[in-house]
Amino acid sequence: MEAMKVPFERISIDPNICHGQACVKGTRIPVHQLVRMLANGDTVEELLAEYPSLSHEDIMACLDYAAELAEEQVTPIQAASR
Repeated sequence: MEAMKVPFERISIDPNICHGQACVKGTRIPVHQLVRMLANGDTVEELLAEYPSLSHEDIMACLDYAAELAEEQVTPIQAASR
């Protein structure tokens, strides 16, 4: 299988890397890991120190990617009438 094209320049999805999870391009750092670390109180500066291969723009791209996923249209399923 080949890598999936995503409309985010700094994000890649490749079934051969991290089980196909969205990662920062050129790394094995999953987007969800960085977003969760930010949600748990880590700062961008702390992430940059922990992952020196990342840039500020990479982290912002992860947030942008997560925001795009959150905008996905969800159609609620109505409960069956009793």
